[in-house]
Amino acid sequence: MNPSVLGHYYEDFVEGEVIQHALSKTIFESDNNLFSLLTMNHHPLHTNADYAKKNQQGKILVVGTLVFSLAVGITVPDISGKAIANLDYESVKHLHPVFIGDTLYVRTTVLEKRASTSKKDRGIVYVESVAYNQDGVAVLSFRRHVLLKKKNDA
Repeated sequence: MNPSVLGHYYEDFVEGEVIQHALSKTIFESDNNLFSLLTMNHHPLHTNADYAKKNQQGKILVVGTLVFSLAVGITVPDISGKAIANLDYESVKHLHPVFIGDTLYVRTTVLEKRASTSKKDRGIVYVESVAYNQDGVAVLSFRRHVLLKKKNDA
């Protein structure tokens, strides 16, 4: 058996490639509660079933930044495991509500890549990730630039 590989080098990425990430995560009530407490997001839509029942969705909503954090985490083994840095996150869009019990999956498209102009041992990969639920409904999307090591200079 080969050991797990964490991340890939700059050269491994191909523009236009779509990566279906192997990891997934069902969001439990405890995940949402802990994240709400840790981030001091005490909005009752995330923590109060009675309040949530009386509002638009009729049930507790998962904190949007938890969904974002999980989506990023799911991509780490394939996208940023060998990263020097995530340079930015942009165009974060919450596309559909996420509820307790939903399972997140993520796929990432490599939009472009370019070698660093200042240091020859690295390059920048620009990707877009889309998280979707168990029904195939897109719930979140975001783009980011990742600064990666090159193979020959690692």
